[in-house]
Amino acid sequence: MDTGRIKTLIGRLCHVSYTVEGTWQLLRRHGWSWQQPARRAIERDHSAIEVWKKETWPRVRASRRSAAPGWSSKTKPDSH
Repeated sequence: MDTGRIKTLIGRLCHVSYTVEGTWQLLRRHGWSWQQPARRAIERDHSAIEVWKKETWPRVRASRRSAAPGWSSKTKPDSH
């Protein structure tokens, strides 16, 4: 996955916009680096991967969504 695709993914998931350089800085700050496997593992089980994508990933993705919008500002008091 190249930095442009990571930048787009961060934008979609977090609703923020970074430059490509800013994306690299963010990744490095959190200990991430660009790594790409030289080849795919021989043991790779394509049918298990497809099952995981269809059954497990939708549950994982759905559990990240909050039930109600939150407030993350530390400068404005909560109005509740």
